[in-house]
Amino acid sequence: MNITTPITRQKARELKAGDIVKISGVIYTARDAAHKRMLENLQKGEPLPFDITDQTIYFAGPAPAKPGEPIGSVGPTTSYRMDAYSPETIRLGLTCMIGKGARNAEVIEAMKKYGAVYIGAVGGAGALISKCVKKCEVIAYPDLGSEAVHRLEVEDFPGIVIIDSQGNNLYESEPKKYRTV
Repeated sequence: MNITTPITRQKARELKAGDIVKISGVIYTARDAAHKRMLENLQKGEPLPFDITDQTIYFAGPAPAKPGEPIGSVGPTTSYRMDAYSPETIRLGLTCMIGKGARNAEVIEAMKKYGAVYIGAVGGAGALISKCVKKCEVIAYPDLGSEAVHRLEVEDFPGIVIIDSQGNNLYESEPKKYRTV
């Protein structure tokens, strides 16, 4: 299924666990250091570095670009490191997160309450994923290096909906299909 950002809460609610997607449009990268700083700054009354409403955050820290390329390898990081921050970013308007690995119950409850999805990207495929990035620019916290917030323009970024806005979770449902007694 092809989807284009921004992803509204309604669009997020239409995506179902197991949907294979290709995302085109603008997404942002932010890892734990950037999430921490964004929320600390928000508590100080400073604005977020981008309007988070209906946006997608990819939990990744891009490698430096080779000459002539917009970005280096850009594989997903382990998402649980953002679990402390995700319920708040979802409440503030975030509708889509991309990463790898399981999410905690608090994140899933926020996804259900507000209408957000979690999409899995393939770990170890950062060099291939980078081919989907057409443009990359640092928009906040350059002192964090690869963990700065990047604005990416992507085309056909591949993923699979792991957890949908109803709380359906492939990490829970799929292993049961393959268990033998």
